[in-house]
Amino acid sequence: MIPPSVSRTTLWPALFVLAVLVLLPLGRSSELPLACGGIAALVLLARWRVDWRDHTSRLVFALFACYWLPALLSGFAAVEHGKTWSTVAVTLRFLPFALFTVWALRDAARWSALTAAIGMIVALWAIDAYVQMATGYSLGGAAEMERVSGIFGAGNLKLGPVLAVLSPFVLLAARARFGRRGLALAFVLLVAPILLAGSRAAWLSYALVGVLLAWHETRDPRRFLGVLAALAIGIGTLGALAWHDSTRFGARIERSLLALRGTERAIDEASAGRLSIWHTALAMSAAHPLTGVGVRGFRYAYPHYAAPNDRFVDTASDIGASHAHQIVLEVLSETGVLGLAFWIAGAWLALRAWWRADAAARARAFAPGLALVAMCFPLNTHLAFYSAWWGLLFWWLLALYCAALAARGETSEAPHPT
Repeated sequence: MIPPSVSRTTLWPALFVLAVLVLLPLGRSSELPLACGGIAALVLLARWRVDWRDHTSRLVFALFACYWLPALLSGFAAVEHGKTWSTVAVTLRFLPFALFTVWALRDAARWSALTAAIGMIVALWAIDAYVQMATGYSLGGAAEMERVSGIFGAGNLKLGPVLAVLSPFVLLAARARFGRRGLALAFVLLVAPILLAGSRAAWLSYALVGVLLAWHETRDPRRFLGVLAALAIGIGTLGALAWHDSTRFGARIERSLLALRGTERAIDEASAGRLSIWHTALAMSAAHPLTGVGVRGFRYAYPHYAAPNDRFVDTASDIGASHAHQIVLEVLSETGVLGLAFWIAGAWLALRAWWRADAAARARAFAPGLALVAMCFPLNTHLAFYSAWWGLLFWWLLALYCAALAARGETSEAPHPT
């Protein structure tokens, strides 16, 4: 049901923002609403319907600068100029879309319905994963041999990271609708798909979301520890059942337990070779300290800095691992210390905007903000933030975060950009 303060003529911009998420499992299809929103933003800017000088627009420009300028600077000494400069060019599309999102969601009355819609979409993806667990098939087709792949398909194993990162929308929507009991049930609903999707980075991200939400709900050390104990027992029980009943999940756990042997080789095997990739990323960073090897140039520089007989080096094509699999090492190896400084500045700007916002704005921004924390938490492994797909999700969340902090109870602007 559309709130009385939100007319049907003003609903379509919010639907374009939501369409990016709906089409996310379908490869590059999500680029279409992203492009439409970006074009609309350019029209709005030309007609002064979006003021690039206001506080929120300046925040968007500043955050984008902290993301894009490292890529730009890395291009001048890139190891693969064509790939880096093309990435610099295509990432420009995120800026107008972020401005469009802030404009589209400027009315605070839209946020309750929007958060519920996002939560419903992510919950449906989780239910689809349950169907795949039971039948072997989902909307994305047959399950991958070792993991539940869900709606994303066996060739695109992103179900776990996406469910974990977007889980705050499901959990907070359930909390708003059904109280703490709904929050607990929603948390349990997401546990099995995230565990069986097989991404250990997703397990850590979801655990982080659970810890932060537990503190948000309790705000008392004793109650907080009690909730954490209950969470640990519950997840441990579910994990033990999955280990016993699922050979796919058991294999992931047994590989992870190799790290307990303590040797470098065992830790590297437990981390699926991540230790080798991280050593190589550090070697790249040492050789290119200022601006790195260039965004998306990691795979091309990899063979020159990898150890002999590195498993990720393809001697036929002379390329290696696609990215550093860790946000700090990705930024450091591809954009250097200058890039890392920009990213730290961006994190500070985002936090400062939160600190300066009022209680209502923080409540709106809590879900996308918590999702960004889960996505960027540095003590984890990560997908590539300068890639087309993960970078798009990252900027979709950043745009929602900025829009949530800027939304107002009323707006006098005309609803349509044309």
